[in-house]
Amino acid sequence: MTEFYIVRHGQTQANTQDIKQGTINTPATYLNDTGKAQAQTLHDNFDLSFADRMIASPLERTKQTAAILNSGYDLPLSYDQRLIEISYGRWDGQTNAQLRKTYPELFNPITGEVYPDYAIPAKGEEFNAVETRVRAFTEEMTQRYPKEKIVIVSHGFTVRSFAVNAVQPQDPMSMPEPENTSVTKIICAPGTLQQYLIYYNRRY
Repeated sequence: MTEFYIVRHGQTQANTQDIKQGTINTPATYLNDTGKAQAQTLHDNFDLSFADRMIASPLERTKQTAAILNSGYDLPLSYDQRLIEISYGRWDGQTNAQLRKTYPELFNPITGEVYPDYAIPAKGEEFNAVETRVRAFTEEMTQRYPKEKIVIVSHGFTVRSFAVNAVQPQDPMSMPEPENTSVTKIICAPGTLQQYLIYYNRRY
């Protein structure tokens, strides 16, 4: 059984401004002081000595989070493009407030998150495309490391996609994105590649 401990990166300036970061990789999307403190708190309260390796998204905010978490553990650290955040296309860099005014029908009124149809006007990445690449990553890592415990550092929508793949909810919108530096645990069986969600959005 392969165990995945999936961490969302710490807070960024763009998070505080409610900007869609997507695949943007500029200073506004790097960890702010709060984000660095969040990552340090997780480091101090989530003992990673059990883990075999760490794999992160190559965007700077996840690389920064991974570096803080890995301090003193020195786990083998690599980066995988499949862990990158969803690309919101033309919406990357825009505020959710403005987008909600322009496209109110494309936002869930309860959670404030976008519906899958957002991808049409935004020319963004479709939800199932993210879930597909995350599934491919999970299955490949399970086959390569069938008995390992792997720490993943990724992004809100991407972490949500891990959970959606495992649970396969009838309504994916019922699973909101996790909080910054929360931990989600998924296990995957090497033989069947069946996935199980053990916990979601856990804070330390």
